Amino acid sequence: MSKVAVVYWSGTGNTQIMADAVEEGIRGKGGEAVMMGPEAFSAKDVASYDAIAFGCPAMGAEVLEEAEYQPMWDDVKGSLSGKKIALFGSYGWGDGEWMRTWEDEARSCGADLVVDCVMANNEPDDEAKEACRNLGAALV
Repeated sequence: MSKVAVVYWSGTGNTQIMADAVEEGIRGKGGEAVMMGPEAFSAKDVASYDAIAFGCPAMGAEVLEEAEYQPMWDDVKGSLSGKKIALFGSYGWGDGEWMRTWEDEARSCGADLVVDCVMANNEPDDEAKEACRNLGAALV
């Protein structure tokens, strides 16, 4: 059974909805989903999981949440070479620049992005939730 970490931060609840759908996809494929916030995950935890789903909304000028999520990301990204990961998050403005930047950074660290990222404009609709379930399933 694949053990998948779902590490997310949600300010408005939109990314939480997405994380819940990712969890459904993991469990639907027979995997074990371990849900947690960025404060509970660090580089030393990466090897404990077969795959990791990272979720964070766009903040400020289209960046990751800076107080909790960005420091966690900075800590773990050097440990992601060869690791199966996927990225998801919501936004309320802009065009997804934060996600493109995040994807580029993950690839440059050698992470294996198993599916395209999933973005939702504000509250995820049914299509975005289904894409999150598929993202979770792809990590198993």
